[in-house]
Amino acid sequence: MKYYVIIPAYNEEAFMALTLQSLVEQTVLPTKIVVVNDNSTDKTPEIVSEFASKYPFITLVNKKSDAIHLPGSKVIQAFHEGEKNIDDNYDIIVKVDADLIFPNNYFETIIKHFQLDEKIGMVGGFCYIEKNGNWVLENLTDKDHIRGALKAYRKETFKQIGGLKPQMGWDTVDELLCKFYNWKVVTDESLHVKHLKPTGASYNQAARFKQGEAFYTLGYGFFITAVASLKLAMRKGKPLLFLDYIKGFWKAKRENKTMLVTPEQAKFVRNYRWKKMKEKLF
Repeated sequence: MKYYVIIPAYNEEAFMALTLQSLVEQTVLPTKIVVVNDNSTDKTPEIVSEFASKYPFITLVNKKSDAIHLPGSKVIQAFHEGEKNIDDNYDIIVKVDADLIFPNNYFETIIKHFQLDEKIGMVGGFCYIEKNGNWVLENLTDKDHIRGALKAYRKETFKQIGGLKPQMGWDTVDELLCKFYNWKVVTDESLHVKHLKPTGASYNQAARFKQGEAFYTLGYGFFITAVASLKLAMRKGKPLLFLDYIKGFWKAKRENKTMLVTPEQAKFVRNYRWKKMKEKLF
């Protein structure tokens, strides 16, 4: 199975070479890697160019955009720029961040999952962060969720869910739509990926409001949003984030923000979330 990798990158000179090195050392190599340099002001593009000169399957694409960091929209706009530079001749499309180190059997294992069951639509490993010299699980989500940093999609699934949506919540709605269309989402606990820059390290208050907005646009409704907000704030060890998330939800509701899902899909999402909550309680 052929896989293409798209890497949005903004000022990643500290990590870019480590990520690319781990990709060119895979036991099954990608057919294409497209790195989208999103207006970096550091040496990110030079590092990518150096790799591209050695490995013909690596391409550098330069994109101009605003410097503001808004989670979701900016990174997926860069991903879309990368999509313009690939053909349709792949089986798996992968979106990865530019601050990861993959074990060398990562994609060989991912491919095996896809080959095992044709109803598997998405596969991913787990992100680990360094704490006091040890690599520990970056425990921000349930174990059945694939982190936005390392998403691998079967081509048919990717097309059916309409690709990636350029707003916060993209990396949740993709999995919910997978389930809506009866695809399976698989996580593999044996795949430990080093995440060199913990998630949300540079988020400001506007970005935190965006999380609440994402819950609204996913069709969660207030009660599910409150539960999800509390859970996420506690997992991050910052209980007061709960208030930012709730404010973001009500702000999005007041402004009647565009939904990420249709009314039919929103109903499915709420039912699915309720079911998951009940399973945990009982």
